[in-house]
Amino acid sequence: MRHGSIPGAHGRVRPLTLLGDPVLHAPAKDVTDFGPELAALVEDMFATMYAAQGVGLAANQVGEPLRVFVYDCPDDEDVRHLGHVVNPRLVTADGVVIRGPEGCLSLPGLEAGTERYDHAVVEGFTVTGEPVTVHGTGFFARCLQHECDHVEGTVYADRVEGRRHRRLMRQVSRASWSK
Repeated sequence: MRHGSIPGAHGRVRPLTLLGDPVLHAPAKDVTDFGPELAALVEDMFATMYAAQGVGLAANQVGEPLRVFVYDCPDDEDVRHLGHVVNPRLVTADGVVIRGPEGCLSLPGLEAGTERYDHAVVEGFTVTGEPVTVHGTGFFARCLQHECDHVEGTVYADRVEGRRHRRLMRQVSRASWSK
């Protein structure tokens, strides 16, 4: 992608899967075919993420129960991180735990204080099957942990506890997109 076109430029925007859809709450399947269908999915995911003004998107958020996510996310020093990971595995999440505002394209317009580590390392593969390791700090570490949660069938609302969780669920029940 580095010397090719802009990610998502040839993709199509897909409908977002919203909270309550079972695909968001089940662990995604490993990708075994690194062919043109996977490349097209990643392009569509970038197009969808950009159209929704997000910084990350997992395949199950567009209804595909596969272990894939894309990102275009800054860290706390405003350095841009752009890429994708197939069959991601969160190998390190450590450092300081920070509760910060977190949102999700599958819960549009909502956010809640969610605790995340300020450092994360994810290993996986590129769309062509090459091994990749992604290191993140600050906001980008939050993004990596958030997307790894998605492929495990977890949304950030599952990590919010107590009154923050009750408040978020009230907001979900009143949201125009809620089922």
